[in-house]
Amino acid sequence: MTHISVIGGGLIGLSTAFRLGLRGHRVVLFDPTPARGATHHAGGMLAPTAEVVYRQETLFPLMRASAQMYPGLIADVEKHTTFPTGYRTEGTLVVAADRADATQVAELAGYQAAHGMAVERLSVRQARALEPALHPRLAGAVSIPGDHQVSPRTLAAALLDALGHLGVDVIREEIHHLPADGQVVVCNGLDAARLVEGLRLRPVYGDMLRLRVPEHLDPPLTRVVRGYVEGRPVYVIPRADRTIAIGATSREDGRHVPQVAGVHELLRDAIRLVPALEECDFLGASCGARPGTPDDLPYLGRISDRVIVSTGYFRHGILLAALAAQVTVDLIEGNEPAVDLSACLPTRFQEHPC
Repeated sequence: MTHISVIGGGLIGLSTAFRLGLRGHRVVLFDPTPARGATHHAGGMLAPTAEVVYRQETLFPLMRASAQMYPGLIADVEKHTTFPTGYRTEGTLVVAADRADATQVAELAGYQAAHGMAVERLSVRQARALEPALHPRLAGAVSIPGDHQVSPRTLAAALLDALGHLGVDVIREEIHHLPADGQVVVCNGLDAARLVEGLRLRPVYGDMLRLRVPEHLDPPLTRVVRGYVEGRPVYVIPRADRTIAIGATSREDGRHVPQVAGVHELLRDAIRLVPALEECDFLGASCGARPGTPDDLPYLGRISDRVIVSTGYFRHGILLAALAAQVTVDLIEGNEPAVDLSACLPTRFQEHPC
């Protein structure tokens, strides 16, 4: 049994501490405010297909592997808590507001299919048969049944409760130096750069809106709807608690509060795709900072015989949490990870400065 310090209580750190605790290791997790960073503001889409980015092929196998691990992670969490996890498997629709958007959706679907991903082109009528609240004058649609979702705040609460049942200590303190003993897993997002020399991380901000569906209104959606409106991406995520999350902005302006332009744009574009959202209650807007690396690939691997770094997940932190947790277990227990991590070395910019 190994003594392990996990630094950082976002979904990456919580999942990692959970997997390690499940294996019988003595684990202590350090975070002054667990799940209050990027996790608190995340959308939670488990979308290895819809989230693909051109010329980031190195990420694709990692995203697919993590999505495949999620059902097992959820099942294990549910054995150790009665809290809900917010995991939903209804799938995802990608829709286009106009002809130009439809071209973008079709080109992306072709790229996804060329990389072995399961996508199904639909007529607007077929899409509206699945989700009747969609605007009748859309220009195109694609179904991605394998892209699921989780509510990050809900899953984080479930993981914290499960950690208590596993005997994992959660120390609500900030760590200023790496612990001197045992194994250490550094997964505290942007703050990892304070603890590990040479990590290059930048904050990428995103606005997130939350709506509540009134009791008199049937849930307007049953699955995630992603879309393009005049080239702008937007996503609409229905939750089991009758709330809806809306997001997709991305900016690097150093402003850590929601911006009026972003809030206006998200509401306008979401309503363009799903008009019934106008009838919902507005609960508020928040803004989170995601940790990005120079090449937008995560840092995941050992930097010494005692220290593992697991951060820099940018837009994919929630999706990659299951993989990050399993890889960390493999590294600590001396097993070869099932995926190629050579592009994710935490030391890569020290060895090849740019």
